[in-house]
Amino acid sequence: MEDFEKLGVFYIGREYDLKSKKSGERLILYDSKDMVTHGVCVGMTGSGKTGLCIGILEEAAIDGIPAIIIDPKGDMPNMLLTFPQLRPEDFAPWINEDDARRKGLSPQDFAAKQADTWKKGLESWGQSGDRISRLKQAADFVIYTPGSTAGIPISILKSFAAPPPALIEDSELLRDRITSTVTSLLGLVGKDADPIKSKEHILISTILDNAWRQGRDLDLPALIQQIQTPPVTRIGVIDLDSFYPAKDRFELAMLINNLLAAPGFSAWLEGEALDIGQILYSPSGKPRMSIFSIAHLSDPERMFFVSLLLNQILAWMRQQSGTTSLRAMLYMDEIFGYFPPVSNPPSKQPLLTLLKQARAYGVGILLATQNPVDLDYKGLANCGTWLIGRLQTERDKGRLLEGLEGASATQGAKFDRQAMEQTLAGLGSRIFLMNNVHNDAPTVIESRWCMSYLPGPLTRTQIKVLMDPIKAQMPKPAAAAAPQAVPANAAAPAVPSARVMQTPEPSTPSSSTVGSSGRPVLPPDVPQYFVPARGSRPAGNSLLYKPVVFGAAQVNFTDAKSGIDTQDDSTSFTEITDDPVPVNWDNAQDADFSISDLEKAPQDPSQFTALPAVAGKARSYDTWGKAYVTWIYGSKKFELFKSPTYKQFSKPGESERDFRIRLAQAVREQRDDMMEKLRQKYQAKINTLNERVRTAQQAVDREAEQKKQQTMQTVISVGSTILGAFLGSKALGTGTVGRATTAARSAGRIMKEGQDVERAKETVAARQQTLDEIEKEFKAETDELAAKTDPATEELQKISIRPAKKDIVVKLVGLAWLPYWQTPDGKLTPAWQ
Repeated sequence: MEDFEKLGVFYIGREYDLKSKKSGERLILYDSKDMVTHGVCVGMTGSGKTGLCIGILEEAAIDGIPAIIIDPKGDMPNMLLTFPQLRPEDFAPWINEDDARRKGLSPQDFAAKQADTWKKGLESWGQSGDRISRLKQAADFVIYTPGSTAGIPISILKSFAAPPPALIEDSELLRDRITSTVTSLLGLVGKDADPIKSKEHILISTILDNAWRQGRDLDLPALIQQIQTPPVTRIGVIDLDSFYPAKDRFELAMLINNLLAAPGFSAWLEGEALDIGQILYSPSGKPRMSIFSIAHLSDPERMFFVSLLLNQILAWMRQQSGTTSLRAMLYMDEIFGYFPPVSNPPSKQPLLTLLKQARAYGVGILLATQNPVDLDYKGLANCGTWLIGRLQTERDKGRLLEGLEGASATQGAKFDRQAMEQTLAGLGSRIFLMNNVHNDAPTVIESRWCMSYLPGPLTRTQIKVLMDPIKAQMPKPAAAAAPQAVPANAAAPAVPSARVMQTPEPSTPSSSTVGSSGRPVLPPDVPQYFVPARGSRPAGNSLLYKPVVFGAAQVNFTDAKSGIDTQDDSTSFTEITDDPVPVNWDNAQDADFSISDLEKAPQDPSQFTALPAVAGKARSYDTWGKAYVTWIYGSKKFELFKSPTYKQFSKPGESERDFRIRLAQAVREQRDDMMEKLRQKYQAKINTLNERVRTAQQAVDREAEQKKQQTMQTVISVGSTILGAFLGSKALGTGTVGRATTAARSAGRIMKEGQDVERAKETVAARQQTLDEIEKEFKAETDELAAKTDPATEELQKISIRPAKKDIVVKLVGLAWLPYWQTPDGKLTPAWQ
């Protein structure tokens, strides 16, 4: 059998002859780069469509390509049923016992039969348990279950977070993102809202647009508050209350609040964030096959989640660099209802945008359906590979042929409708017509045997059994920071005392007294700033401010060797004490707020802890500013990773995991380029040598034929001479002698012809040997290319770059007030986090 373990190709089946109803020997090896132009797989139930697509995803996993797999039906978790040892006891927990009963077999016997079937099936396709082991080692397989804890739950808390700047700057993409998000949310609460006519849609779209353009995140609680009190006074040119009265806005807010308060909705608020970069790769940088099982959701919930997921993929994709190699795959097991020809559900626009733009970023999309009628074929014309299986009705065939014809026209490919129609009529189970615009003509194929066991859709209980051991090994999501107690010497009790000031003392104003608002009165050359409290004030809590010294600086890191020339905005704060050294930057904490967040006035009502006297003097801040620079110089450093093998450095802010992923992509691109160069380098040589071998073989055949003819002529000549000499009535005459001489010369020519044949054979052997050596040389170079160091396992070097003092530019060192929520019993919780 032909070798299918080649770099950058997917082993998906064998060529199939419809006339003889048999598979041929030629393997179908699909170039992974062809998937960058996307694919569509169509076939009725029982056509083998899901098996073919799972086989493609298995090949992607082996090649180190991560995938996001959207599964509305429940079949795709079968990809976790991979058993390298192919033992009956491995199959037993997953068999369909109803199938066993129908066949009159016990579960144990049925499991043994399934194991034997799978073993023989794999062997018939040149596969074994070793290849299953390789599949399991190449990628992690996980199942996400939004709205359920059976698999890994997904939190949508950040689904209303501001998109990346690149998407915000593209007004068309931002509009589509807002429209899709709002339509999905309103659909979830039972409102079929038109983006143009619906007041609800327009209001929420305005709120999201306002927040996102300012780079501010929203969550559902904040959205509910802003629906009641929007950040705008007009919608278009109409006054807000005239466009959407407060009473009506309250009803909408209550509707979304009821969704948030519903007991079942809590599952949507826990679990991993919908972060595509984290979903595609494990924390160690290993590719993931991430299956999103949504079969348990209602139709509105499915549409809501699929739309959010597609938008997140689109936002992630726009942050990647361009490439012609396959970077990742998106597979959807059934697109019926998500990509219709006329209506515009929330999922349609982001999916259409992905089909148009994803190829530039190396993201390949594979869509499958068993309903070819209700599809937007104009959008699917962006797909370069069509895999068509058995169809149910003539209407299905006619609609599909129309779409395929349009796709071929879009791609500039020829299309023979009559031949295509005849081919479709002869397709059976696991037999597909593959129309790839990168190939010269369509090909009929039989899909290979899947390495995954395919018992059918899995229940949530079965998914839980599969995922519980995996979840136990996965790192727990970062928990919210626990409330931090303020040090005793800096905290104030709940009851006003000498350390907590609310109203001015009847003494002369000083830095330690407060005005009527509770704000300390300071000399004009000591400005003060207030860190805003975030979120709503907890019931029964008061707001307390505590003083710190806040420092902000721009730190420049430069290094010629690594090519690093970057800036880092450092913001820190540290306590002001009554100690001999009142400010110690060694105790500083990184601030999660910037200068732009600081406010000039406190929130009311509020209380303040006492301010040490030294903090009321302007010269103190000059001293602390110099100490701040010294502290940055000694403590701040810029760390990056270096690949010794590939001489590449990580980018600013790039984690080891992300660097390895980027490095792996770069190596893959380099590998594809080098493989193409190797093919070009050797193909001409191999073709030339093949031609020379063929010519030499023709010479052998020609020389052998000449020898044969000369031998026959010599035999006749010698025979005539002998007969003439012994049977003639006359003595040996001159003619007889001449004929004998001629016969002798013919014998000599036979010997020469024989030598010519041998020389021609030697020429064939020499040229064949040269051809074999060239092929061995080509294989050695490809093997050497495949054996290069894997970026995922290479030991990276860590390099530290420290700033020079001249590269530290202080923007601010001043007094800042940190807000705390204070309970009636005196417990403090940071209010700025």
